[in-house]
Amino acid sequence: MPEAGKRLDLYVAEETGLSRSRAQQLITEGQVLVCGVPREKNYKLRAGDEVSITLPEAREPEALPEDIPVEIVYEDEWLLVVNKPKGMVVHPAPGNETGTLVNALLHHCGGRLSGIGGVLRPGIVHRIDKDTSGLLAVAKCDRAHTGLAEMIKVHDFEREYRAVLLGHPRETEFTVDAPIGRSVRDRKKMAVTEKNSKAAVTHFAVLEELPGHAYVRARLTTGRTHQIRVHAAYVGHPVAGDTVYGPKKPVPGLVGQCLHAAKLGFQHPVTGEELHFEAPLPDYFAAYLEKLRRMRQN
Repeated sequence: MPEAGKRLDLYVAEETGLSRSRAQQLITEGQVLVCGVPREKNYKLRAGDEVSITLPEAREPEALPEDIPVEIVYEDEWLLVVNKPKGMVVHPAPGNETGTLVNALLHHCGGRLSGIGGVLRPGIVHRIDKDTSGLLAVAKCDRAHTGLAEMIKVHDFEREYRAVLLGHPRETEFTVDAPIGRSVRDRKKMAVTEKNSKAAVTHFAVLEELPGHAYVRARLTTGRTHQIRVHAAYVGHPVAGDTVYGPKKPVPGLVGQCLHAAKLGFQHPVTGEELHFEAPLPDYFAAYLEKLRRMRQN
């Protein structure tokens, strides 16, 4: 039952997970009815109001190949491993229809990627955030896709990150076991919550203490959206440069967030070979670390 006094557009946005502007558009188009009657976007809901929302059927465009440079760390006839740069979206989505890793890989592989992920996510078994750099395994065929997905499901897929956190955690090694779901306050963000959430476990270890920061290793047991960033902020030590879950003001001298998928390890889903990969820190990340180390020496 809708909360009395809440604006209609805000209620629709919260219920659907859409942006407020998109919710207002639905109301204007007559796709939202209150007790069977169209209302204005600023209509204040009353006790007993019944709201019906009609969402137009989504039509996903097909991702197209684009000649975009991408760093291939490993490749065979079944899969490949890439080192994704900061700022590149993994697959097309509203607002990022082109210029993604999928577009680049469709060109690189001549369109030969697994189809299980659908037309917008071919080959994509797991993801990392747009502003997170590092290693990602991609399936060229459905056999590889199914095998990799099963390894991730049973936690037999090594994913190790490097991050710089703000502040100094009290313990040098600690585990955050806290469920993650969509934030009820901001539908564009994730949060630690018991409502409509999934189990999430991250293992942190401090590698180096620096002035006002900690350089850490983060290992994933689960792989929820924004997991490391949400868990780091949850314990009071957000990722440096993360303006979504940390301070809104950018960190001086830092041109991005310090989170990097540094290691990836798994058993090849077809050949059974044990594969392990490492990717060095990107330049901006390494430069920020060196800046902090110089501060410590002074």
